[in-house]
Amino acid sequence: MNPEHDVATPTAEDRVRIFDTTLRDGEQAPGFSMDRRAKLRMAQALEALGVDVLEAGFPQASPDDFAAVSEIARTLKTTTVCGLARCQDGDIDTTARALEKAQRSRIHVFLSTSPLHREHKLRMSKAQVVDAAIKAVERAVQLCHEVEFSAEDALRTEPDFLAEVFSAAVAAGATTLNAPDTVGYTTPSEMIELFSYLRAHVQGAEKVIFSSHCHDDLGMAVANSMAAISAGARQVECTINGIGERAGNAALEEIVMALKVRAPHFGVDTRIDTRRLYPTSRLLTQLTGQAVPRNKAIVGENAFAHESGIHQHGMLKHRGTYEIMRPQDVGIAETKLVLGKHSGRAALRQRLEALGHAPDEAAMEDILARFKTLADKKREIHDEDLEALALGQDPQATGPWRIVQLNSSTHQGSASASVKLAHDDGHEASEAAIGDGPVDAVLRAIERATGHAVELTDFSVRAVSEGGDAQGQAKLTARHGGRDWRGHGISTDIVEATALAALAIVNRIERQAPAREAAAVAHL
Repeated sequence: MNPEHDVATPTAEDRVRIFDTTLRDGEQAPGFSMDRRAKLRMAQALEALGVDVLEAGFPQASPDDFAAVSEIARTLKTTTVCGLARCQDGDIDTTARALEKAQRSRIHVFLSTSPLHREHKLRMSKAQVVDAAIKAVERAVQLCHEVEFSAEDALRTEPDFLAEVFSAAVAAGATTLNAPDTVGYTTPSEMIELFSYLRAHVQGAEKVIFSSHCHDDLGMAVANSMAAISAGARQVECTINGIGERAGNAALEEIVMALKVRAPHFGVDTRIDTRRLYPTSRLLTQLTGQAVPRNKAIVGENAFAHESGIHQHGMLKHRGTYEIMRPQDVGIAETKLVLGKHSGRAALRQRLEALGHAPDEAAMEDILARFKTLADKKREIHDEDLEALALGQDPQATGPWRIVQLNSSTHQGSASASVKLAHDDGHEASEAAIGDGPVDAVLRAIERATGHAVELTDFSVRAVSEGGDAQGQAKLTARHGGRDWRGHGISTDIVEATALAALAIVNRIERQAPAREAAAVAHL
């Protein structure tokens, strides 16, 4: 690709090019569409991640797609920008215009080759398919820096005919040959067999890079991509979080980390900065509004989380007992030992110590017993629950503050909120505030009403149910009195969920002040 990419990187045989199609195949999947601004932001993140080729879109599809590809082509500096085109003059010419400002441009032409597609979709003979492929590649070669040819539904195409089409594409000037598993039908053993066959039978195979593009209809997209690499493919087409048509594409983060973790087995590398995988994944979820499943490999919320007591005990002794990679290698700050009904004494003690508690063995026995009882009732134990257990309080206690009334509004970029709170001692407090947004405004109003100033350091919101009346969970981390406090709230209204989370923090501060004072006196 770009010459500067090859400085201090593995040789062509040792390096797998990462062809990212998040903005083309991924974006065209239902629920994942992005506007032009979002696409540009994602493209810049992918360039920072280190992808070799970025398929920015299908310029002929719509004026907006053309504009997005054109803007990305003008903006990116090191990544090759690619546009998709059918083997038609109009598509190719439009794609070339969209890419004309790119530092390095690629036109990706594709044509169906399988018997099913030739008969029912194209109504073309084998000879017509070969002729169309030759003409398209020859035209594209004149209009960009490099050309990739894809045989759509390649894995259901006769191997000898696929080799014939590819040989013709190479002779016409294509430098990358892509054999996509368009419908996710293939198995890894079949993938190895086909790529081995193509490398042996395509004329000019030594001059080109073979590429795989796998879909996940049978859940084998990543496995098939790895099989293709084992058989000599040196480009893989993939997407962040595995988004794409139907069940999705091969997940970029899974392929990259498989090559990294199992480097001695595969013997190849990429130029991806793996520490940017998690931030890039999270950016995509923000831009599309589509969350990653908790159990998603590499970037899911549970990927580096452990609840089982056996696993947690092992992790506390040596990380390698239950983790094959460091969370920091993919951009996650640290491993999480999640406390729940499967957790044991070791993880519980570690979390209590992190919260500033050091119970003796007798106290620990009592805390552990009450923890297990509580864990049977709750899906996940939070820091406020542990604080209450350690201080001998009821972990399910609420107050002293509770919300009586909450209002928020946004008008012409200005947000305001008002709250009315009631205290267990009988008095009420009402305050209003303005802020950068409704969340900021309600936090300021609660600070004024309770008299507790807290410095917000982390804020996240996620859906915990589906549908039009879905509930959202807000999680806050705030700094007060030289330590971090965490709170969470759940509501169908995100502003209310945030207010509940903030009030949980304030209530913990008030409840624990006298309890800590009493505990300190008892130890005098």
